[in-house]
Amino acid sequence: MKFFFPLILAILASGCEPFVKTFPDISEPIMYQAEYLQNSQYRANPVKVVTWNIRFGSGRLEWFLDSCGERALADYDSIEIIIQNIADTLNSINADIVLLQEVDIQSKRSGYLDQVQFLLDHTYLNYGAYASMSEVDFVPTDGLGRINTGNAILSKYPITDAERIQLRLRTDQDALVKYFYARRNIIKVNIPSLEHNGKKLFAVNIHATAFATDDTKERHIEKYIEVLGEISNDGDLFIAGGDLNSVPPGSNIDFCLQDLCPTDSDSIKNHLKHKEGSYFNNFNGEPTLLMPLYNLYQSAIQSDLFNLPIHFTHAPSTNVDRNGNLTKYDRKLDYLFSNINFKPGSGTTHQRCWKLSDHMPVSASLTFERE
Repeated sequence: MKFFFPLILAILASGCEPFVKTFPDISEPIMYQAEYLQNSQYRANPVKVVTWNIRFGSGRLEWFLDSCGERALADYDSIEIIIQNIADTLNSINADIVLLQEVDIQSKRSGYLDQVQFLLDHTYLNYGAYASMSEVDFVPTDGLGRINTGNAILSKYPITDAERIQLRLRTDQDALVKYFYARRNIIKVNIPSLEHNGKKLFAVNIHATAFATDDTKERHIEKYIEVLGEISNDGDLFIAGGDLNSVPPGSNIDFCLQDLCPTDSDSIKNHLKHKEGSYFNNFNGEPTLLMPLYNLYQSAIQSDLFNLPIHFTHAPSTNVDRNGNLTKYDRKLDYLFSNINFKPGSGTTHQRCWKLSDHMPVSASLTFERE
């Protein structure tokens, strides 16, 4: 990314301590509670869950790092309006557990709004846990300033045993870029109120890498499967989801090429190794990464449906592809899995939310009738 080298020069010139927070393999997330708790003494049956990458409340902002745009900062008023709309949407979906990705808590680009606290205070949800994937005190390029963004789990019910699980860093970057790059993670929590027949219920949330050209995406998904397997092997239950940044099994479009910007150089457009995100391979690359999850666990969206346009969850944030065509959604990247059965027909992709992020939420309800 273009801000890394100016940033390191600023650090060297100032003699300051490093600006980037690093994390151990396992650490404690930041815990939250709504200002006013809502009544949640009665356990829901079935339990409803939603996953949503909210793109730091920026909606369809033409941001310079992910959408061929020029903007680095969004104004506070716009962010607050979008986050309120996201809160209203969560209230209408009325899920018991909410898995969020790309949530800002102390970022200049989103007006320093603590989005976790805002959503708790403006919804029926009571408790939250937040795990940062990028905490940088100061980014000088484009006035970006402070960044703190990551994953969160929100719940109607108390959360315990929260863990932030560090995912492997990319190996296709030089040491300087790697130091400042996102430290992606899995966040895992226990929700004791939803225990069933003596079995704990865990919520697990991931935001896997999007742009790696090495095998980091595969390693992230393997770690995700490992964490879910540990829960199952202990005899417990889980609901897991997130932005896996992988297309479903059977996909045959290389979106890394599809997403090239009109202003990209001819050398990028014509190079066999296209720019970041080149792990796609029709035979043994990205379209096969999620097969173990579909083989081992229940999916909110059945495998015979996941390549249908009605279940696409992502589109270029500007809604315009490299050929200038307007589109609201063009692929599926967001998923829910469980070792509990989903209520038949409950899996829903909320495409009406397309203006609020470059991802659409996916929800489903768990049934404990058969395990």
